Amino acid sequence: MSDLNDLLHILEESGTKTTPKQALILQAAVEIFAEKGYASTSTSEIASRAGVAEGTIFRHYKTKKDLLISIVTPVMARFTLPVFASHFIKEVFEKSPENLEELLKTLIKNRYHFVKDNAPLLKIMLQEVAFHEELQVQLQTTFLQEVYPRFERVIEHYKQQGIIVDFPSSSIIRMVMTTVIGLMVTRFIVAPQLEWEDEIEIDRTVHFLLFGLSSQ
Repeated sequence: MSDLNDLLHILEESGTKTTPKQALILQAAVEIFAEKGYASTSTSEIASRAGVAEGTIFRHYKTKKDLLISIVTPVMARFTLPVFASHFIKEVFEKSPENLEELLKTLIKNRYHFVKDNAPLLKIMLQEVAFHEELQVQLQTTFLQEVYPRFERVIEHYKQQGIIVDFPSSSIIRMVMTTVIGLMVTRFIVAPQLEWEDEIEIDRTVHFLLFGLSSQ
């Protein structure tokens, strides 16, 4: 299962080691959480699909919520943070600081590939973050401490160069993020069955961020 391999890779990068039985539990949990949602899933269902005793789950995870958090937390960090990591800024912002179109296109493609490879994991994250305060706090902390300051520096540079409108950086960041996240959610979670031409859709999204819906 590629989604499991992706999750195990994400966990490994975050410093979390998993046993073979944990891998089976995680695979089953991801599948059923994505299908039915966290609230409608029982640990007995997860154990049955994983082919382990229910007690095995509780040897690795104290509660069902601990299992959920162990899945969502590293995915949330990977979804929000890497796009603004130092290598991204160096490759895009420092290489071509005046080319906003290139930066936006690279940002969208970067997150497109991550979401494409991890759609079930992102579906679980989006489904559950509204219902669990722990996840909300983690998302807020990651965004405000790691993402927002980096994004703000990029926005301020373009504003100083007169390349983008002099709106508050918080407003610009909101507009960019909601547009990019909206594309990913619609493409991979809400309506994946539609006929998508991804490269064209990415170009249209960049055009919208640069010029809005005006035909002028």
